[in-house]
Amino acid sequence: MKSKLAIFDLDGTLFDTRLVNFHSYRQALSEEGYELSLEFYETECNGKHYKSFFPLIVKNPTEELMESVHIRKKQLYPEFLSKVTVNDHLFQIAGLISPEYHIAIVTTASRENCLSLLDYFGKKEMFELIIAQEDVTKTKPDPEGLLKAMCHFGITKENTIVFEDSDTGIKAAKQSGAGVLVTLEFG
Repeated sequence: MKSKLAIFDLDGTLFDTRLVNFHSYRQALSEEGYELSLEFYETECNGKHYKSFFPLIVKNPTEELMESVHIRKKQLYPEFLSKVTVNDHLFQIAGLISPEYHIAIVTTASRENCLSLLDYFGKKEMFELIIAQEDVTKTKPDPEGLLKAMCHFGITKENTIVFEDSDTGIKAAKQSGAGVLVTLEFG
């Protein structure tokens, strides 16, 4: 019986998804008449929830516009999956520790995008639990998703390690009381 839990972030940790997210958002915004540069996306948007960065792109956006662009971004996402880089080393680590650790994903990404990505690369079966944006009321930096994963498996914070790359994810991991292992850029 497993007595430990390893929680992995998706975007930037298991996969470098900057380009797939950028191209998806750029196309969705372009369809609404707005522009998005890669430099701006990487400095202001990457790793953040769309509702936090959208007002930086569109002044005083309506809720309908934000939702419309986000829905369209999710529809476009599979078209750009070839632009993703897999963190093979981290997947190998997950495989090596899986006999002792439950393996889970907690992500601010939508379930649809998360599953598209995992299916595209044949990695979905590695994870016993996936907690996506729709599964929480508060996304990172709130620790809600991490705490839900711990509760799901009945694993204490002392027996949980979180693999994260973003400031918001690291903050959530620290607030959860779990150990955190910070991953850096790869690819």
